Amino acid sequence: MDAPAPSPHAASRFAPWSPAFAADPYPAYAELRAAGRVHWFEPTRQWLVPCYADVAGLLRDRRLGRTYLHRFTHEEFGRTAPPAAHEPFHTLNDHGLLDLEAPDHTRIRRLVTKAFTPRTVQALEPTVRRLAAELVGRLVKEGGGDLLAEVAEPLPVAVIAEMLGIPAGDRALLRPWSADICGMYELNPTDETAARAVRASVEFSAYLRGLIAERRRTPGEDLISALIAAYEEGDRLSEQEMVSTCVLLLNAGHEATVNTTANGWWTLFRHPEQLAGLRADHSRLSTAVEELMRYDTPLQLFERWVLDDIEIDGTIIPRGSELALLFGSANRDPARFERPDALDLARPDNPHISFGAGIHYCLGAPLARIELAASFGELLREAPAMRLAAEPEWKPGFVIRGVRELLVEL
Repeated sequence: MDAPAPSPHAASRFAPWSPAFAADPYPAYAELRAAGRVHWFEPTRQWLVPCYADVAGLLRDRRLGRTYLHRFTHEEFGRTAPPAAHEPFHTLNDHGLLDLEAPDHTRIRRLVTKAFTPRTVQALEPTVRRLAAELVGRLVKEGGGDLLAEVAEPLPVAVIAEMLGIPAGDRALLRPWSADICGMYELNPTDETAARAVRASVEFSAYLRGLIAERRRTPGEDLISALIAAYEEGDRLSEQEMVSTCVLLLNAGHEATVNTTANGWWTLFRHPEQLAGLRADHSRLSTAVEELMRYDTPLQLFERWVLDDIEIDGTIIPRGSELALLFGSANRDPARFERPDALDLARPDNPHISFGAGIHYCLGAPLARIELAASFGELLREAPAMRLAAEPEWKPGFVIRGVRELLVEL
């Protein structure tokens, strides 16, 4: 597809590979919103969409899709097929809920939703609270440490692993596999990133196929066993779809929670008055969690393919184009949020889109909220004097945005 004429307001400050931009993309977002509702970004050949109303609407627009292969071949869509060497990653990724459209998305989501009913999620709360207490207890006993590695990462990984029925001794494998696979969601990933993602896809898939075979022989009370039972009862769910679903649940089920926890505490340390107010009144915790997700969004960008021509503010975006919906920018849009650059832990009107919208709205959002409330609440109670020990460094990725570590002391 030929490149369109550049936007008259070029996205000059949108610099996703810049460490300075990754550390604070919000001033550049403000310039994008002020310059217009849609901008062509040549380095990734995407249209950037920075405004809340557009992002929220396009997430629900059926003229867009996470994939186009349910309607077109690569050639028909004007795209080049991925390199053959990347096939293990794409096979794994393309059979997961996040990258499927109806009818396959509808079929698989209906099965997986059974594991995320309000009743089921509520039943997990005691387990989540127990795990949070254990992790925070160890951090307190040590007098501090890396909040990211000691609390933020292990809590959601343990919860999802528990749901899937992954043995405790194998859980240390999960986070490295997930991190390598998620590297492919960044903009223009390098060959080295792709190689790591492919290797992790092969290893993780082989591990899960072995676990599925074991659960067929000896079913348990876990989600993998439930998916096998659904298949045997006549629901169409291939083994590849089972594997891809499990990987997606792990990746999506902890990446946002991990970064909301670490980024959230970094935000609180930079707003001592707000943190003091929260420490004095824990009843504000639920609105505080929502505000921390809005203020520093863990998933900054969500991509969608244009399946049929659309128009944004007079600009025709043709079929075959790719949109980059800027969640981080939308959550700071003054057209929707009053004083959007101010942290307000008691913000009453907060329809942030950190969990997405439409058919791809995050299935695990209720569980993520329970995990965040548990870890933040436990830290507020058991480490009331916790403070930052060193300025954090941001990871190079921008799409899934977070710090490398968050060192704290008590």
